Amino acid sequence: MCGIAGWVDWDDDLSDPRNQIVVHAMGEALAHRGPDESGAWFGPHTGLAHRRLVVVDPEGGRQPMVRSRPGTTEEYVIVYNGELYNTGELRNELEKRGYIFAGHSDTETLLSCYIEWGPECVERLNGIFALAIWDVAAESLFLARDRLGVKPLFYTVRRGGRALLFGSEIKALLAHPLVPAEVDAEGLAEVFALGPGRTPGHGVFHGIEELRPGWWMRFDRQGVHQHQYWRLEWREHTDDLETTAEKVLELLADSVARQLVSDVPLGTLLSGGLDSSAVTTLAVQATAAPGPSGVSGSPLITWAVDYPDNDRYFISNAFQPEADRQWASRVAEFLGTDHHTVIIEPEQLAEALDRAVVARDLPGMADIDSSLYLFSRAVKAKTTVVLSGEAADELFGGYPWFWREDALAAGTFPWMRHLDARLHFYSADLLRYARPREYVSRRYHEALAEVPPSGDQAGISATRARRLVEVAYLSLSRFLPTLLDRKDRMGMAWGLEIRVPFCDHRLVEYVWNIPWEMKVRGPAGEQPKAILRRALVKVLPDPVVNRRKSPYPKTHHPAYEAAVVAKLREILSDPGSPLLPFVDRRTLAGLIDRAGSRHRHLGPEGGSETPWFGQLMTTPQFLAYLFQIDIWMRRYRVNVR
Repeated sequence: MCGIAGWVDWDDDLSDPRNQIVVHAMGEALAHRGPDESGAWFGPHTGLAHRRLVVVDPEGGRQPMVRSRPGTTEEYVIVYNGELYNTGELRNELEKRGYIFAGHSDTETLLSCYIEWGPECVERLNGIFALAIWDVAAESLFLARDRLGVKPLFYTVRRGGRALLFGSEIKALLAHPLVPAEVDAEGLAEVFALGPGRTPGHGVFHGIEELRPGWWMRFDRQGVHQHQYWRLEWREHTDDLETTAEKVLELLADSVARQLVSDVPLGTLLSGGLDSSAVTTLAVQATAAPGPSGVSGSPLITWAVDYPDNDRYFISNAFQPEADRQWASRVAEFLGTDHHTVIIEPEQLAEALDRAVVARDLPGMADIDSSLYLFSRAVKAKTTVVLSGEAADELFGGYPWFWREDALAAGTFPWMRHLDARLHFYSADLLRYARPREYVSRRYHEALAEVPPSGDQAGISATRARRLVEVAYLSLSRFLPTLLDRKDRMGMAWGLEIRVPFCDHRLVEYVWNIPWEMKVRGPAGEQPKAILRRALVKVLPDPVVNRRKSPYPKTHHPAYEAAVVAKLREILSDPGSPLLPFVDRRTLAGLIDRAGSRHRHLGPEGGSETPWFGQLMTTPQFLAYLFQIDIWMRRYRVNVR
């Protein structure tokens, strides 16, 4: 993977050395994403920067890359972050059309696709990508992002529409003198009410936007034009139960096999849960073909994360019923992988909270972020690419909110139905200015308006069927991006590429149209992700196939909460803290005083282990999230408009 950045300006000469320095600075802000190489390209009104993490074709994949249409002198320049998984098929078709390739990188193939088919080329791509292509003759910039938004891409339009800046991360834009670190009422509502989630397309900072998943855009002298090239659509599902299970396994196995392409060490993240075990098992099968000597290659490297004394402090609940370590070890032993468990100390988690903010450019998922940040550092020591199990719960109905009647009937995003528990700790000034309740309600109803039509479903009322479709769409379009952001930023902070086979658009499109009754038809009644379990019954041990959903492991060690509490006490005692104007000090101090007690709670709705976001973010994570907001406002010198 890589980092990309650029600047197009119709009123400035970007070949001027002073402007080149700015473009290079934008690229350097992304050095962690591409620690192996750097490059830049300049034209009269364009500057493109690239930081490269070498994964495929070290010599032939350097960027920015310049190519011409066969038989012409028309030049096109690309900077690209991602990985194509159908490079071979695309290359074969292009060679038939007269294209000659200098190397075997997907970058060269992708640029040739654009030269041949224009913007419609993105519909042919199987992969994860954020790309920018400059058409030199037409003076036109083309930006595009993959269908599920695995790879990030932010932009901002400045100078009255005469300039556009883009970058893989927000920090690249903030490196430009035209872009101040400002937030308005909407930005505050994103952070304090929706956070750590984020409205698709919203960059939180004033004037910064995100190109939405499944969209492309063009910027030329006429301005900005955007187009949605992919969306979920209803199609009648005609396969029977067994055929459906076989098709799910076929699509997932093909996705995993395609995503094993790499010229550098590769592994998987293995928790021992259904999703990561499926990905790991299929990866082992795909790499197990014997060589000429009859002996297969080295065992697949697998990685798990855990915390000291977790068996002592772990607290089982409806959202996290059991710890992962024994399950990961059992699956690794079953598959014969080269397995590693990374142990993260609670004090390390707390100390890394600020670095996780810098990696994300925003407050994030507290220690769920800082844990992955530290985990990724350890993983990168032996592997540059890993596969992970994200998106299975969104696709197959694995989250508790698909099954809890109170969540289905909440009338809001079902993973954050305890909004008032958060607002209880905010200042009256913040509530008046940002109007968080109204903001969340507006964003929720905007999301509902996007839900595509769906057909009738047998064995379920039309009202319930529609609600389940809504929750599935909300989970894919609003909750999943938070997890994909986390995987991208925490991994790429160390130059670790994390791939997600469940995000293959072919699998997503197929599963989207499986009727709910078929998705959950288990051997003894309804069961979360039943169709995925049925698909995997021949490749995984029965205990793993039937294991209950358990999310990414978090620490329950009291030393972590104590470290976070100490940081918040410092904030409350610091009159210069940027957080203080936004919180009710007395109420927050009361929560801090109750820290560590089983009787602590966020507010009137729920106890200490009731998540306020997702499945994992309970009281300790709320305290850490507030600390991250303070760090974010200090580090980025955020100015409130």
